[in-house]
Amino acid sequence: MKGLIFTYVLAYGGSLVALFNPFAGLLIYICFSILKPQMVWPWSVPPGHYSRIIGVAMIVGWLFHGFGRWNFGRGRVLLILFFLYWLWMIIATLFSVNSIVSWPYVETTFKILLPFVVGLTVLHSWVQIKQVLWVIIGSIGFVALEFNLSYFSGYNRAALDGFGSLDNNGLAVIMVIGFGLTFFIVNGIFPWWEKALALIINLLSLHTILFSYSRGGMMALIFTASFGFFLIPKKPKHYFIFAILLLIGIRLAGPAVSERFMSSFASAENRDASAQSRLDLWIDCVDVMWHNPIVGIGPANWALIASDYGWEDRKAAHTTWLQVGAELGLPGLLLIGCFYGICFKRMWPIARGQIGEHEPFHQAVAQMVIGSLVGFIVSSQFVSLINLEVPYYLVLLAAVALKLAPVNSSNDGKSQISVNGGIILRSLSKESKQSYGKI
Repeated sequence: MKGLIFTYVLAYGGSLVALFNPFAGLLIYICFSILKPQMVWPWSVPPGHYSRIIGVAMIVGWLFHGFGRWNFGRGRVLLILFFLYWLWMIIATLFSVNSIVSWPYVETTFKILLPFVVGLTVLHSWVQIKQVLWVIIGSIGFVALEFNLSYFSGYNRAALDGFGSLDNNGLAVIMVIGFGLTFFIVNGIFPWWEKALALIINLLSLHTILFSYSRGGMMALIFTASFGFFLIPKKPKHYFIFAILLLIGIRLAGPAVSERFMSSFASAENRDASAQSRLDLWIDCVDVMWHNPIVGIGPANWALIASDYGWEDRKAAHTTWLQVGAELGLPGLLLIGCFYGICFKRMWPIARGQIGEHEPFHQAVAQMVIGSLVGFIVSSQFVSLINLEVPYYLVLLAAVALKLAPVNSSNDGKSQISVNGGIILRSLSKESKQSYGKI
């Protein structure tokens, strides 16, 4: 019943609000894209077009408000790359093996691109960035809570059912992103109550990854945690927190999870069929790229030719990046690679505090984005998640952050970050640090 009330209030009540405040509509749209109410509560929420309802209201409100502000700053390149990637999908569809299955794929990507544009035009402050971050974190946390409740009640939904159209590996990828985002809140300069909430969601996400039995998710978890520890400041308290999280992770894993993960590194003679099949699928995707290097075989067409390589009909490729190359050719793979790569490159100096003077929250946003993207990029090599929405929303936050904090050169040759015309000083005063939690 709680799921039904929650869904109806946000879908129908939220759509009315979105007509006057498209930013509120965007928050609900992002929440629904992660939470998927009819999938997380299938016993109480009937099938329906809840995301479409709020999405249409968001677009109408956006139109009534003059399409927002189109000053993208240094975030413009990310929007251009996303648009070119989507445009290349259309070109690849025109030359695809079967365009009938390709067009829905193009439409799904457009449903991510359009909110991306809306977000770039309606997000104008770091306060809004923080609100979007917490909507993403809270939605992932609620999904993790539901799967943990099911697990402790005796039924492992994560491993047996997955999450909607996602299998256990896809669910693990979402949890890795949630773990990455909350890791930097726990170890950052945030109010104690935000840290406490983030720690709970962090542990719920961690446990969900473990009992999902996804080897790709476990490997991405290790990369995310290690990379995150590299980015955060190294003070005794950070070593202590990291050690505690590590011990909790080891305790939660147990022998069955450890054995499952270590099978990823088994020799060819001892490797199980699932692990070996992934390597064979990767080789086959590379072969498709070799023979179709320009436009590929068309979006969503790998499943149609899998049987040509000896696989069962409609066999999943189990790799996001090589499947993109096989279906969209090398230009498509290059575009999506540049989309994430340039985001990573431009956020990296901010995350490391190398490009000038900034507030800790700006640095924390950069750390959360690139830390979570590392986990996504690694785990996506083991599962096909081409149109997973969450990573695109992380890049959206990066684009907005770049828009708000363009790099300028000062007269003494040192680069600084100008936010809305003002220079943010790295050495915050005591009063500034105390008011930081109000962001």
